[in-house]
Amino acid sequence: SIFVPKKVGPNYDLPEEIACFKPVKQYINILTNFNGFRDSAPNLCHYTGWVIQRAGTPPMTNIDRPGQTIDVTIARKISAGTRYQYLNVTATSDARDTLSYENATTVNASIASPLELYEKLFGPGFQDPNAPEFKPDPMTMVRKSVLSGVLEDVRKMQKTVGAADRERLDQYFTALRDLERQFELQITKPEPRPACVVPSREAAEKALSGVSAQAVGMRHKLMTDLLAMALACDQTRVVNMVYSKPFSGTTKDGYDKPHHTATHEEPVDERLGYQPNVSWFTRRAMEAWVYFVQAFASVKEGNGTLLDNMLIYATTDQSFAKVHSIENLPMLVAGRAGGRIKTGLHIDGGGSPSTRMGYTALKVMGVDVSSWGTQSNATSKEIGEILA
Repeated sequence: SIFVPKKVGPNYDLPEEIACFKPVKQYINILTNFNGFRDSAPNLCHYTGWVIQRAGTPPMTNIDRPGQTIDVTIARKISAGTRYQYLNVTATSDARDTLSYENATTVNASIASPLELYEKLFGPGFQDPNAPEFKPDPMTMVRKSVLSGVLEDVRKMQKTVGAADRERLDQYFTALRDLERQFELQITKPEPRPACVVPSREAAEKALSGVSAQAVGMRHKLMTDLLAMALACDQTRVVNMVYSKPFSGTTKDGYDKPHHTATHEEPVDERLGYQPNVSWFTRRAMEAWVYFVQAFASVKEGNGTLLDNMLIYATTDQSFAKVHSIENLPMLVAGRAGGRIKTGLHIDGGGSPSTRMGYTALKVMGVDVSSWGTQSNATSKEIGEILA
């Protein structure tokens, strides 16, 4: 294999497709030979795999969203007191490209441009925690007062409607509460954050458009830098980044097929033993992963770094995309989660459920669950090798 290390445990080797991991090897874990199980559900191309890894259950259709993705579950546990419960962004430039949802009817759309993300984070409404003076915005105070009245009306309506309408009102109420929390924070003096540095808007204004690997990579870098400061400024504690969507349309200069098409149509090079252009796309994605990890590792926080206090979990939708396999799904993990995770390891899952990483993440983040996932994907077994 040009991706899976031959050695398990510490001091693992880096095959050519992940040779770029060398600068961050000490910060990450590589998890291989973990499986997604579809049970009685169909294997939905480029969908089933990531849904299992993030929601614990195989979907029955391409619009089925079972349960709730783990980022939402974790955000509800750890994001109290932040401006945004979570942030979803995508480097693909399409806001529909998201791997996050609340429930069957509520998909969390992504922010699709660096400039839009900059404005959301550091535009009007941002309170610099390190500013010498604090002046709450009078208009925000008025909006909060009006919103309080609306929330009270919603509470009264919830008592008078049927179950279906009550569910819709619950979603609406949750959205309003998130907005109220944002207003509360904007009129409350924030605690100083030494690592918080307001970035320049200029770089975000110069982001490339299009779906070339160069443009996608540039947007990914710009948005990664902004997310690092969003966490350093404690505007949120949970973020989702989409580098490449399922059915990826990313293109390579001088090559006539986008990434997804190449995975199915490019022949295996007999001399190399793999699809060279498909591997080229994979290597660009792995370089983006390295940049993502380094961005958080470069921010000082306390006696360590921001990455030391994070857990980053990266997934993919297929293992061997040519045949839409959800067996041997690779996963990547970075960060020490405040000392709860060991890094620098290659873990062989022995064919066990890929949901074990999701379960581990939930437990590490303080979510009290005895198991996670359904049927063959159900697990109550953490990946003990990476627990400190």
